Amino acid sequence: MISDYQTAVNNIRSILKQYIIDSKLQSLVVGLSGGIDSALTAALAKPVCDELNIPLYGRSITIETNKPDEIARAKAIGENFVNDFKEVDLTEGFKLLANLVTEEVDTDTESHAYKIRRGNIKARTRMVYLYDLAARYRGMVLSTDNYTELLLGFWTLHGDVGDYGMIQNLWKTEVYAMSHHIVENLDDEKARNALQSCIDAVATDGLGITNSDLEQIQAKSYEEVDQILLKMIYNTDDFKKYENHPVIQRKKGSEYKRNNPYNIPRELITDAPL
Repeated sequence: MISDYQTAVNNIRSILKQYIIDSKLQSLVVGLSGGIDSALTAALAKPVCDELNIPLYGRSITIETNKPDEIARAKAIGENFVNDFKEVDLTEGFKLLANLVTEEVDTDTESHAYKIRRGNIKARTRMVYLYDLAARYRGMVLSTDNYTELLLGFWTLHGDVGDYGMIQNLWKTEVYAMSHHIVENLDDEKARNALQSCIDAVATDGLGITNSDLEQIQAKSYEEVDQILLKMIYNTDDFKKYENHPVIQRKKGSEYKRNNPYNIPRELITDAPL
């Protein structure tokens, strides 16, 4: 786990700065959900954009199921950590699109499977907006996923994965700890309060699937989730008692997401019959 968060923050910003220069990017784009991941992403990127004199575009894209407190947190982050912030309501567009791309009418609209499918369409609709914005301003979309979510498959394929991940390899507990560190070192009270509110909030995907992310993951805390995944990775002596835990089963059941698209190896196509 990270031992020196200021060094980690400096490293992330330095690497991002060089990537922007090398890629000749003229802007960055981030979707703001009101959650801690997108908030930390904006907080990390803003000083780099200011130094390079390029805009950081932030958009709070609401679709039907976003709650007022989520929208308020996203607005506070947008007002304090991006250069160009707007609130965009894509509910009507989503409804039209969902009707067009759904082959059959669902009768059980309260089922988990139905909510997952609708949630995936929402995530992909948001990403279409963000990528168009990035193309308009010759930039790239920042990813707001973390390592815990990556291992659990807790994200939408072709939906909420951007071009560049500053926190993709941070555990969720590290996301919280890094955010705490930034809050402690911010001079602006409004910025501190905006980021702190995201730290304190109940994590949710805003897609209306469940009341919280941990409810979907079936765990009590992110500390528990990360510790179980670490036991799996390092195959610790006590891992066996966690083999049937929902966290491990979710990780195993989402391998296809981390190997997407799957391409048949050329040698298996061109070599002698199997």
